Amino acid sequence: MSAIELCGITKRWGDTVAVRDVSFKVEQGTFAVLLGPSGCGKSTSLRMIAGLEDISDGQLLIGDVDMTTAQPAERKLSMVFQSYALFPHLDVRENILFGLKIRKIPAAEQEIRLTRVAELVGLSALLERKPAQLSGGQRQRVALARAFIAENPICLMDEPLSNLDAKLRHEMRIEIRALQQRLQTTVVYVTHDQAEAMSMADKVILIREGQIEQEGTPDELYNKPATTFVAAFVGTPPMNLIDPKKMGQIPALTDTSDGSPILGVRPENITLVTEGGLESELLSADYLGADTIITARIGQEELLIRAAGRVNVLKPRPARIRWQKEDVHFFDRNSGKRTDRTKAVDF
Repeated sequence: MSAIELCGITKRWGDTVAVRDVSFKVEQGTFAVLLGPSGCGKSTSLRMIAGLEDISDGQLLIGDVDMTTAQPAERKLSMVFQSYALFPHLDVRENILFGLKIRKIPAAEQEIRLTRVAELVGLSALLERKPAQLSGGQRQRVALARAFIAENPICLMDEPLSNLDAKLRHEMRIEIRALQQRLQTTVVYVTHDQAEAMSMADKVILIREGQIEQEGTPDELYNKPATTFVAAFVGTPPMNLIDPKKMGQIPALTDTSDGSPILGVRPENITLVTEGGLESELLSADYLGADTIITARIGQEELLIRAAGRVNVLKPRPARIRWQKEDVHFFDRNSGKRTDRTKAVDF
């Protein structure tokens, strides 16, 4: 039984279609991430699951029950917002317990749940503080505690880490994922940050302009992107998408019997060599500590190379580069879709 299933969901505002015919399933206990650029429809999809936006067309099932028109309170799910949405006049204890008190949960049960969830998220010593006395990470923990104390089987999260700095985001990613696994909660998590999706998700649903571009595990999106959009969106730095016609070295590169495809190679799969390979020009380098991101040019095409350690490029200089044929991806030039008929050859 799926925890959540969207069947041809569409959302319109007048003539504007924000989400178009979206269908996917989230199994029980799964951490699913709705990923995509700003304005793609991912938050709107989440809000339709929550009941905060009406569904224009399609059907929403929660636990195999039709919840398309059900009120939010009937859906038995919790939500964590980007803005935390804490009551500034209430202390941490009262913020966490607010939902239980509204639902008139017995006081003894409230205390049992509070003790358990406060320990899980590391707030046991902060229950008497007001939100203004907390750091951003602590406020996010309060929002998480308030969601998980309800003990609903589903939790929706709308870009909950976007207000935190990079170090805190990394720490909170680990904590949220560990908490979800411990409680076996079904989570649907919205983000535009592909690093969050890759590090946290069991399943990624990549949305583009209101439609699903690809869904699958993080490995599937990274290692077998379905389109050039997926290839460019997933990965840091993104996959190089190269037009072989502009490289000037096609014969040694590909079998183009399937037409003239777009070639994709990830920066980490390109190496600098002293002989063989392709002639290129190194243009610049960004040293990041553990590695260096090099910008190179072959013919009229520029591409990125991730090299271990430090590589200095004080001024443009010639170099030879190569990659393995098994690391090459091909995409149809017109549709942008992956094609597995074209094969790379050694060079």
